[in-house]
Amino acid sequence: MRRTVHHTIVFVIGAVLAAATPAHAQVRVLSSVAVKAVIETLAPEFGSASKDTIAPEFGIAAAMKARIEGGEAFDVAILTPAMLDDLAAKGLIESTPRPVVARSGLGLMVKAGATKPDVSSVEAFKHTLLNARAISYVPNSASGLAFLATLDKLAITDAVKAKAKTATSGDEVNANVTSGAADLAVLPVSEILPVAGAQLGGVFPPAIQSYIVMAAGISSRSPRAAAAREFVRFITSAKATPVVTGKGMER
Repeated sequence: MRRTVHHTIVFVIGAVLAAATPAHAQVRVLSSVAVKAVIETLAPEFGSASKDTIAPEFGIAAAMKARIEGGEAFDVAILTPAMLDDLAAKGLIESTPRPVVARSGLGLMVKAGATKPDVSSVEAFKHTLLNARAISYVPNSASGLAFLATLDKLAITDAVKAKAKTATSGDEVNANVTSGAADLAVLPVSEILPVAGAQLGGVFPPAIQSYIVMAAGISSRSPRAAAAREFVRFITSAKATPVVTGKGMER
C-alpha cells in the first residue's frame, strides 16, 4: 500500500513538473526565396536562443501564397506586403501589423568570370539588355513582374521577350546562367550573391530600380502563434540587421 501511494505521489509530481515546463514549438515558415539566405542564417540563431525549432520552406512568393490559399498549414508567411494584405482579407493571416523583414533591389547575374555589363546609366542598361544574347528570369515571380514593368518603361518589352530564356524557379535561372544558356539573368541581388558559378554583374540604375519588399505575417489558425510572433520579432529586430545587410538586402 505504501509503495502504491509512493508511486502515485511520484506520478503526480512528474505530471505537475511536465505541465509547468513549456513545450518547445516547431514553427513552420512558408517564405519567398528572396529572403532565403537571411532566414537560413537567422533561424538557427533563434532556435539556439529560444529552443523553438524553425522549419522553413522556400519558393516563388506567388506559389507560396497559392499553397496557403489551398489550405496548407503554416505558422509564419514571408511574402510581399500586397500578398499578405490579400491573405489577411481572406482571414488566413492575422490583421495585426506585418513588419518588413528585408528588401532587395534587382540586379543582373552573369556567369563567374564574365565581363560585367554596363549599367552605369539607364541608357547603358537599356543597351545592355538589347545587346544580350539571352536573358533569363521568372515571369510570375516578384522580381520577374518588376522586370517586365521596367521593360515597359523602357519601351523594349517585345525585343527582350524575343530573346527571353524564361524559367519557373530561381534555381532554373541560375542553371541557365552557369550553363551558358543565358548570358544575363534578372533576380533580386540577395538571390544572386550566393550562387556558385555566377556573380553579380551590376544593379539596376537608381532611376529604374525596383525593390522587392518582404514582410512577415502570422497565420490566423496557428496553434503556435506565440512562438511564431517571437520569431518574427527576432528576424525584424535591430539585432538581425547585420545579417540582412550582409546578404545583400536592406531594411
